[in-house]
Formats: sequence, structure tokens, C-alpha cells
Amino acid sequence: MNTLAKKRLKSIYAHTILILASILFLVPFVWMVSTSFKPITQVFTFPPEFLPRPFQWENYIEATKYIPFWTYTWNTAVITGLSTLGVVLSCPLVAYSFAKLRWRGRNTLFAITIGVMMIPTQVTMIPLFLLFNQLGWVGTNLPLIVPAFFGIPFSIFLLRQFFKGLPDTLREAAKIDGASEWRIYWQIMFPLAKPAVLAVALFQFMAAWTDFLGPLIYLTDEAAYTLSLGLQQFQNQQGSQWHMMMAVSTLMTLPIIVLFFFMQKTFIRGITFTGIKG
Repeated sequence: MNTLAKKRLKSIYAHTILILASILFLVPFVWMVSTSFKPITQVFTFPPEFLPRPFQWENYIEATKYIPFWTYTWNTAVITGLSTLGVVLSCPLVAYSFAKLRWRGRNTLFAITIGVMMIPTQVTMIPLFLLFNQLGWVGTNLPLIVPAFFGIPFSIFLLRQFFKGLPDTLREAAKIDGASEWRIYWQIMFPLAKPAVLAVALFQFMAAWTDFLGPLIYLTDEAAYTLSLGLQQFQNQQGSQWHMMMAVSTLMTLPIIVLFFFMQKTFIRGITFTGIKG
């Protein structure tokens, strides 16, 4: 077997595995969307039916009436948007200092940042709650937004690896031209890191949009609930209405799918180019 035939055979194997894995991960989503259009009598039929008969489009209208869906959507969008902005502003700046600047204690502080990534959320949950309670932030959106403006360890690590892959000659040339460190960062390094920054922003968007534990701990006013809490509330109130709960779940998932669809090339570039050097 020649080299070309071996390459084609490997490509066929790889694509076959990817297709099978895609189908495996796609089935639950297809089932959710299919159930959202079904009458309640078809939800638990056996054998399962993926095609609703008939399509009940009114499931979506009725589902949004059981809970203040649009209020919860707005609350989620505000928290997600501001926390994503915080990550975009803070994490690249910290990552750049770890990757390109020389200052005392840099390696130690970076090691601490990596160590923080290893600490489970459950360990810091109570201390953070007590801290935010002392600040008077419990019951507001601030505990879900403000920490992002001080950096997320995983995002800092990811961006540091990307910055380390950028050539130092760019920075040195800018210094020779008289550019300050701040100008080098904003006008040269940050634009070059756009794929990685957008990948980090997408990670944060998905984490904040689907976050359940944070809102559950810190939000006490029902009018400030997010979609994840609203979905839980819907399940508590209308637990038997699975077709409408799937409709709400589909609406909640839709923004993430649309965002990833339009950003997938940039996202893949950011992940692929991260960690080339260092």
C-alpha cells in the first residue's frame, strides 16, 4: 500500500470516528428539540418517535408564559455580557505581563495562578459567600460579575500560552520606535491575540449563560433570577409538562449555538495556536 493510500485510509478512519462521535453527541439535542414540538401524549411513547405528529408550535408560546422568561433572559444577558467584558479586559492584560514582561515574583505568582485552577469550586464557595455577604453584595448581580474583572485563572493560562507564541521582535521593534509598554500591548499584541481572546470570551459566555450554582447562591429576589434558575423553577411548578420544559431549554440553548456557529473558525484558530511556544 502506497503512502497516498495510507493517508486516505487514515482520513477515512478519522472522519468515521468523528461522524459517529458527532451523532452520539447530537442525539440528545435532537431529542430535546423534537420533544419541544410534541404533544404531551407523544413525549414518552415507545418506541420513541423523533418526528412530532403534529408539530405544536404553540408549546414555545405557552412555555414562556409559565415563567417570566424574557425577564430572566434579560437578567442572564446582563450578567453574561458584563462578566465576558470583564474577562476580555483583565485576562489578556495579566497574561501579557506573565508572558512578555520581566518583573520580580512573576514565576511565583504564575505558579499560584496555576494552583488556583486546581482548587475545586466547593472549597472556596463558603469563604466567597462570607466575603460578598460582608460587602453587602448577596442578593445582587455583583458576585457574578465583579470577579471576572480580576481575571479567571484558566483564561489567563490559555492567553499566556498564546502571547508566548508571538515573536519578541515585534515588541522590540516597537520599543525602538519609542512606543510605551501600554501602547505595545493595546496596538500590537492585543490585536494579534484576537483569536485567543475571542475563544476565551466564548468560554466565559457559555459558563456565565448556563451557570446555575452562582445565581442559586447569590440571587435572592425572584425578579433577578437567570434562565438556569427559571428553568429549575419551571420544573418545580410544571414538572409533568416535559414538552414545554424542552421548549424553554431549546430557547436557552439557542444563543450559544448561534454564537458558536458564527465564531467557530476564530474559536478553532484560538485553540489551535495556543501553546505553540513555552
